[in-house]
Amino acid sequence: MILRINSQSAEPIYKQLHNQIVIGIANGQLATGEQLPSVRGMAADLGINKITVNKVYSILEEEGYITVDYRKRAVVAEKLAAPRTFEEQLRKTLILAAAEARVARLCEDEFLTLCRQCYREASPQSVAD
Repeated sequence: MILRINSQSAEPIYKQLHNQIVIGIANGQLATGEQLPSVRGMAADLGINKITVNKVYSILEEEGYITVDYRKRAVVAEKLAAPRTFEEQLRKTLILAAAEARVARLCEDEFLTLCRQCYREASPQSVAD
């Protein structure tokens, strides 16, 4: 999986990295049990601070996406469990997205079509297509 960081983006680097790893897990580019690069290796490859990568790995571990064995490396969790507050967080995100869609005068059908497209893009078959 190729990770890309946009240093010009308003989105923080740690969030960009976090989101790309979660999407990679969702769409099958990162398989359960697969080792992620070391903190030092990923930081060097992306040209970012090791502390940033360490922060991302800590967040992903807390959320249940990866496990970290400090004698080894970070590994995609074998049993992916959604965080306890996942539905609550998702609801807040979707409410904001729906509100922004309404302000942009997107009708409900257009919004739902876009949501379905995004959901499908995050699926493993989208990588194979």
